[in-house]
Amino acid sequence: MSIAAEPPIDPNRPSAARIADVFLGGTHNFASDRAVAARAIELLPDTPAIARANRAFLRRAVRYAAGRGIRQFLDLGAGIPSLHNVHEVARDLAPDARVLYVDIDPTAVLYARHLLAGDPAATVVHGDLLRPAALLDEPEVQELLDLDQPFAVLLSNVLHFLPDGPALDAALATYRETAAPGSVLAISHVTPSDHTELTERFTALYNGTDTPLTPRKPDEVERLFAGWRLVEPGLVYCPEWRPDPDDEPVSDPARFVTLGGVGEK
Repeated sequence: MSIAAEPPIDPNRPSAARIADVFLGGTHNFASDRAVAARAIELLPDTPAIARANRAFLRRAVRYAAGRGIRQFLDLGAGIPSLHNVHEVARDLAPDARVLYVDIDPTAVLYARHLLAGDPAATVVHGDLLRPAALLDEPEVQELLDLDQPFAVLLSNVLHFLPDGPALDAALATYRETAAPGSVLAISHVTPSDHTELTERFTALYNGTDTPLTPRKPDEVERLFAGWRLVEPGLVYCPEWRPDPDDEPVSDPARFVTLGGVGEK
């Protein structure tokens, strides 16, 4: 069952999820997506590295949540399955972890369903994260997640595709109010950073697609954590958030133009 009827996949209309798949070296994309990705890399050659750094941040955030005893993960705007998906990372620490993936892109949902076929502790629904009441009432969500227990809300690389406004504010408030004490919120988000001219050109490119980009300044991203307590080191560029011991030092974190942070309730 789906929250909304799934639209057909249109290979001629670039999709943010499929463009991200290109950056990560995936194969679930079309020529229209590859054209946008190629132009993005021309404007910002570090784009594939930025995409990988974002995925690495997500992995570390998932490990942090699992290390805090969380066994339930709600991955909103999950995108197309890639290496080191949330259920795989979480189960390295917690074999009993349960994961609910949500995406509005039909390509992402299609391939996630294929990947998760036969996995009773992980599933995907086609839904809009801006409609949390409908989403959280879905039978798949009710069957898989115990919302009376702590869970991790993952908003990786997705909120910058949503404009400011009452709908976003209300959705974030609903997830916060629904989350039991001890829950975790992880966000990664594009920011103008110290490379404003690059992100402006990058934004203009995405604004020509069906998923325009809304980069936010650090204080604006921090407001997305309203009601959550940011854990150390706070809101920083993704490579700076609790890097693994064997990660190579990053000389210019701002060039990654993506902030990451984790909050606790």
